[in-house]
Amino acid sequence: MEPVLVAANWKMYKTTAEARAFFSAWGEVAVPPGREAAFFPPFPLLSLVKELLPAGQTLGAQNAHEALEGAFTGEVSCPLLKDAGCSYVLLGHSERRHVFGEDDRRIGAKFQTAMKSGLRPILCVGELLDEREAGRTLPVVLGQLEAGLGPEPPDGGFDIAYEPVWAIGTGKVARPVDAGEVHAAIIGHLRGLGAGRDARVLYGGSVKPDNASALLATPGVHGLLVGGASLDPASFAAITRAGS
Repeated sequence: MEPVLVAANWKMYKTTAEARAFFSAWGEVAVPPGREAAFFPPFPLLSLVKELLPAGQTLGAQNAHEALEGAFTGEVSCPLLKDAGCSYVLLGHSERRHVFGEDDRRIGAKFQTAMKSGLRPILCVGELLDEREAGRTLPVVLGQLEAGLGPEPPDGGFDIAYEPVWAIGTGKVARPVDAGEVHAAIIGHLRGLGAGRDARVLYGGSVKPDNASALLATPGVHGLLVGGASLDPASFAAITRAGS
């Protein structure tokens, strides 16, 4: 099994000076054995964060275009991200789906390009509140999973992040038992497809130091995708060490 992955999604936050201050405070944080800390800063900070990362910690991008290159003003390709030092790329994050209108077809195309480019995609899946209340969590999540992986799901080299949309930035968190149910369904579905032999299933959605231990102790939760709480080095360090 791959190490437990704790991923910091900085979204559209931090200037160069703020990133330097973060890593000055982060210092040589001792990431517990069997855990991996990864940082997903805004595009302009990728090269700087790569320089500031302590040994053994990894860099990822928050999004990518599905084309390898081309006349796509304002977009960034997987090969460019790989060249900038990225190991990971987030794809299908709820904000990309529900704010920017990316559909399953496009997210699937991005997933295929990331795999071909040598990046490890983290495919994000999750349901809206009305979908959950209608009892459609698993059909929605597993449908997004299948569409993202494509008609020939790879047997390894990617991860999944379950992020219930109703829990992102709201302070609401899926109960460990609820997260565990969805994670178990994702893992079972991957096995049924013969895919993702090394895939980790991360939980994302208002993760904080005070709930990280319970989430990481839940069967089927192989890591955390952390938003706002990753912007503070002390907070993110507490999450990274939670339950270890």
